[in-house]
Amino acid sequence: MGGFVTSKTEIEQSTWTPRQIWMLTVSCCAVALVVAAMAALNTALPDIARDTGATQTQLTWIVDGYTLVLACLLLAAGALGDRYGRRELLMFGLVVFAAGSAIPVFIDEPSWIIASRVVSGVGAAFVMPATLSLLTAGFPATQRSRAVGVWSGVAGSGAIAGLVISGFLIEKWSWHSIFISLAVVSGLILVASFTIASSKDEETTPLDFLGTALIATAIGLFVLGMIEAPVRGWLNPVVLALLIGGIATGVVFSFVELRSAHPLLDVGLFANRAFGSSATSLVLQFLATFGMFFMLVQYLQLVLDYSPLQSALALLPMAVPVMALSVVSPLLIPLVGLRILTSVGIALLGTGIALVTRLELGSSYVDVCIPLIVAAIGLGLCTTPATAAIVSNTPDAKQGVASAINDVTREIGSAIGVALAGSILATTYARHVQPAVDMLPEPAKEPVSGSLAAALHIAESAGSQGDQLADFAREAFIEGMNQAALTLAVIIWVSAVILGFWAPGRQKTAKALPSESTAAPLA
Repeated sequence: MGGFVTSKTEIEQSTWTPRQIWMLTVSCCAVALVVAAMAALNTALPDIARDTGATQTQLTWIVDGYTLVLACLLLAAGALGDRYGRRELLMFGLVVFAAGSAIPVFIDEPSWIIASRVVSGVGAAFVMPATLSLLTAGFPATQRSRAVGVWSGVAGSGAIAGLVISGFLIEKWSWHSIFISLAVVSGLILVASFTIASSKDEETTPLDFLGTALIATAIGLFVLGMIEAPVRGWLNPVVLALLIGGIATGVVFSFVELRSAHPLLDVGLFANRAFGSSATSLVLQFLATFGMFFMLVQYLQLVLDYSPLQSALALLPMAVPVMALSVVSPLLIPLVGLRILTSVGIALLGTGIALVTRLELGSSYVDVCIPLIVAAIGLGLCTTPATAAIVSNTPDAKQGVASAINDVTREIGSAIGVALAGSILATTYARHVQPAVDMLPEPAKEPVSGSLAAALHIAESAGSQGDQLADFAREAFIEGMNQAALTLAVIIWVSAVILGFWAPGRQKTAKALPSESTAAPLA
């Protein structure tokens, strides 16, 4: 009889109700929408520039305006969700996101497109933490990490989905169709949100206005500094002021929160090894992933001559291991612990980036797939355990803030990855292309030394010498990509060793995280 009772308990713990499945579906659709929106416009930038006359600076802010506002507001939005209701804040965010996405359909001047992205970023900041905190509040501890695993897989694959879908839309219609699609999908998810249950912190506490202002300023300054660093240079006074200002404001935020009776964020959580190492792991994961994306998308389009849609489809195989392992890895947490999953996953991610250095001028798509798959396996192993550790080591009443921490680390990591990869690639490219630049007429020197895209454009009109210039510029780009990839790989490998000592082992992880071992046989 005892065995029968245990089996029944296992079934109860491993079975999701239709209501839980529906909540998971709505949450995953919402997070996929806001993550896809980060990457979707990259394929449309040339068309937007041609149709609207947008400058390079305006094009940059069409992409970065969304990310900057999103990163600034995540923690405040998560705290508001805990206080006023997570579903309600999700729905508010979807309304704002839809409104922002609809603006370019009616007014498509560059300044209005930037404004559209800023408004959409505000909406996304309310949507993103609500999606995860609804799950952590709506699933019991024994089922939570598997639900988080599905969410992590979708969130990790959302950027690729955004590139692919936007590529299809651009092939058939104008770039306006991307904004229309974002607005329509947001509206559909909004309708579905009426059918899911809400949750909030039952204990009403005063809002931490000072902490909110400080953390928004700190993140905003730091991310803006990272955005500007590849353009202005790391030693530019403006960049240094932004980065140092962001770090200094973050330090002030920590002191304020330690002395606050009702802090926005309990900074003491970072002293918890599972929480602190997992937050750091997420920064590194997205630093590596977006740094690699930044290089490979250009390599596919400018070296292998892929179209925007083809380059997006070329990245699609990466989503398969990420999704599969994100669902499976929660079952591994109680068996091997956070330390092994984190250190092995991060190390594989670094190895995937290192394999980018094997790409050459005549490499095939198979050569591109190998680093993508290796990196995807690493990402799939460590993403869900990191997210599960963060939400499981945060009080249930503060799951909105925990979800926001999970999201903020991703945004900061993405900004650092693109900034580092972009800076190293640009500097190395400029150095290696210089012999060809010295032989060019004065008007062509600056564009050719500035980017491979500009060099190829000039090569098209250079007659018989254009092919030589194009090949030389492509070789210089590959040198820059190799240097950037090797630098990122070393950073990630060293971090994997550090996390191997920092993250808790199996026994301590089991105490920190709810075990799903009883559910494993039926999963």
